[in-house]
Formats: sequence, C-alpha cells, structure tokens
Amino acid sequence: MTSQRCGWCSDDPLYIAYHDEEWGKPEYDEARLFEMLCLEGQQAGLSWITVLKKREHYRAHFFQHPVAKIAELTDDQLEHKLSDTGLIRHLGKLKAIRDNAIAWQQLKQDVDDVSAWLWAFVSHDVLNNDVINYREATAQTEISQTLSKTLKKRGFKFVGPTTCYAFMQAVGMVNDHENHCPFK
Repeated sequence: MTSQRCGWCSDDPLYIAYHDEEWGKPEYDEARLFEMLCLEGQQAGLSWITVLKKREHYRAHFFQHPVAKIAELTDDQLEHKLSDTGLIRHLGKLKAIRDNAIAWQQLKQDVDDVSAWLWAFVSHDVLNNDVINYREATAQTEISQTLSKTLKKRGFKFVGPTTCYAFMQAVGMVNDHENHCPFK
C-alpha cells in the first residue's frame, strides 16, 4: 500500500502545501499562534480552504502588524475592511480579531510566555492520536473544551471547543494526521 496524504487534503496546491508544511507541526512562535487562533475563528461555519485562500489578505490587514496595533483598530476601521472581498465579510468575526488582540495582550501581561501557557494544556507535548480515517476523528476533546472555557473567560471570541481543537491540530499540539499519512 502506498502512503498518501490525509483524506481531507484536496488536490488544491495551497491545501497540499498547508497539509505538508504546516498542519500538525508544532508551532511555538507567539505571533503565529495568535494568527492561527484568529484564523480558526474566521473559519466558523466555513471550510478551511476558504480561510486559507484569504490568509494573505488577513496577513496584510492584521497579522503583519503587532498585536498592539490590531488591538487599537476602531469599529470604523473594521467596518471599512468589510469592502475587501479578500476577507470574510462578517463584522463580528473581524471584531473578534481585534478583541482577541486585546485579550492576548492581557494574557501576555499575566503569563509572560503565551506559547508556554497554551502548550501547558497538552503538558508541553504533542498528543499523537490514532486516526485511521479523518471522518471518524473527534472534533473536540476535554482539553479543547477546557481551553475554550479558559479563553472565553479571558475575553477571547470565536473560540468554541471545536475551534480550539482545530487550532490545536493546526499548531501541532495534537497530531491528527491519518496513520497512513507520510506526514504523521
């Protein structure tokens, strides 16, 4: 049997690159962790490929700037961003990025190392799951539920337990590559 990528990975080159180079690989950089947490929130109700195709627009508008600058965005500035078809034009989701930047700054003051704080939810070690078929994999766990509750208490938005689990997969806290996948 020849090894193949996870079943969810389509033949879109962008999706393949994301699967092969990013998804499930441990990420510790705080700026990247913030970006991924926010992007996973943008996905709510949509497919990941939709967000992935818009990621460069999000980077230009938000993630190429310091979190402090994102936190200063006004409602008017966010409403103006709705005219960019390269973003998901949902004001609540765009406001969530700003609100998450504010919450991230407070978290940073409280814990200093946000990366270590996040990774503590998985005891600073990748959780390798036995995934035979991605369709049968879980969408949330007790850990993602706890992370979600904790983030919400700290003022984060669009961070439900399913979104938190997708975030954990994306940044390599959880390895849910299918067992046959060469990137497991």
